[in-house]
Amino acid sequence: MSQDDPHAQPTGATGPGGVYRPGGGAGVGAATPSKPVVQKGKQVVRRPDVDTLFSINPDGSRNAIHPADVSGRFQRRKHVFFFVLIAIYLVMPWLRVGGHPALLIDIQSRHFYLFGHTFNAQDFWFAFFFVTGLGFTLFVVAALFGRMWCGYACPQTVFLEGVFRRIERWIEGPAAARAKLDKAPFAQKAVRRGLKLAVFAVISAVITHSFLGYFMPVEVLVEAVTSSPSKHPTAFTFMLVATGILFVNFTWFREQLCIVVCPYGRLQGALYDPDTILVGYDHKRGEPRGPAGKQGSGDCVDCYRCVAVCPTGIDIRNGTQLECVGCANCIDACDDVMAKLGRPQGLVRYDSLRGFETGARRFVRGRVFLYVVLMFAGIGAFAFALTRQRPFEASLARARGSAYSLEGERVHNSFELQLINKRPSARKFTLRASSAPNIEVVIGASELELQSLEDRRFVVHAFVPKAEFKAGLRVEVTVTCDEPEGEDLVRVATAPLLGPTSIRH
Repeated sequence: MSQDDPHAQPTGATGPGGVYRPGGGAGVGAATPSKPVVQKGKQVVRRPDVDTLFSINPDGSRNAIHPADVSGRFQRRKHVFFFVLIAIYLVMPWLRVGGHPALLIDIQSRHFYLFGHTFNAQDFWFAFFFVTGLGFTLFVVAALFGRMWCGYACPQTVFLEGVFRRIERWIEGPAAARAKLDKAPFAQKAVRRGLKLAVFAVISAVITHSFLGYFMPVEVLVEAVTSSPSKHPTAFTFMLVATGILFVNFTWFREQLCIVVCPYGRLQGALYDPDTILVGYDHKRGEPRGPAGKQGSGDCVDCYRCVAVCPTGIDIRNGTQLECVGCANCIDACDDVMAKLGRPQGLVRYDSLRGFETGARRFVRGRVFLYVVLMFAGIGAFAFALTRQRPFEASLARARGSAYSLEGERVHNSFELQLINKRPSARKFTLRASSAPNIEVVIGASELELQSLEDRRFVVHAFVPKAEFKAGLRVEVTVTCDEPEGEDLVRVATAPLLGPTSIRH
């Protein structure tokens, strides 16, 4: 949406665009609608309203939104934050802690690394507490600050506003030029559009390959990139599909992902309350709208600058709407206009519904306290689970085949001993039998060294004289892990013995 093509005011106060409508109003700072369209000669110019998506035309076709350029204190903070997040995203797969990737989810090998901690598939239950803590963290952020995550840290926003739109502005020009280019004949826009699409495709591929670095060791990823696709068909297929999805998303779908696909935005209606801080319009101060200098008019001069810079095509003066991602573009745009008019800034600002209506603000409240408790419960459980993580696994299970066998006057049981080293570095292990004296135990190895997350299996045979066999006998194998620093770690793997008396009816 260019500055040359501003939006109209809404025709209603409720509809699919609204999220939080306390008291039946149009939302935070909602103003009374006055005109659905604006006449410019014979042309009818459509304006945003709360009953329809401005990005969709009445005939169902797509209405491309071109946000105008905006600068200000929130934009400067966002760009710095975007740069930091993108740098972390690109660099993280290459960082190593204790000789291992700082963050790697190696699905093929079922190995996981998290800042020096090592996990295998048996530790996947940790993810429940991690995801729980993360989820309630988002709940706390949403209850306190609305869609702060969406406007500042969501990957969709970070890459779209921090990378793709900026490149689009460099190649195609400001909003008015981009809107004009949309209507130009193909021959006039082929070079610029072709260059933009080519750059977008390359960046989409870079994002995809960096994402793969979180699921494949970077050494394997580099080898996959520089070798034939036939050597890594799954990774190659994923790269093609993901690159295509990102390309379509950042080239065409854009704000529709936030409005139509993402479930987080639709949760806001359940997470907001009258004290949630979000982007809103001070209708008491701004209404009635009118040109600067007009007697009796409010501070809003109806310039539509706040609408022109919105990446989802809404009019923030209509109140809280599902499409608003809390990006603060309208705040910076309005502050700039107020500064030029010599009026106080903050006509559009971060505030709560209670703050707009009464000036009072309440930060601590019941639901926030509950979310905080649940958040710390999830994070605390995850942290506690990390401290209780076993440094190695030793399990003794019956070998496949018969329950036992009789070999002369002895009862023979076969087992399989599985060892997994969960330490971030190699360790030496010692195995010895610790069963009753009348049980002869034969182990496939007595000493061995396992690399980090290496899995090894050994056959263990147990023999008991038939005359001495009785129900309840167990075989035990003591496994000692040699720790270079500190006390050695010991675990005992045990399993029951089966014999003639143990299966009598």
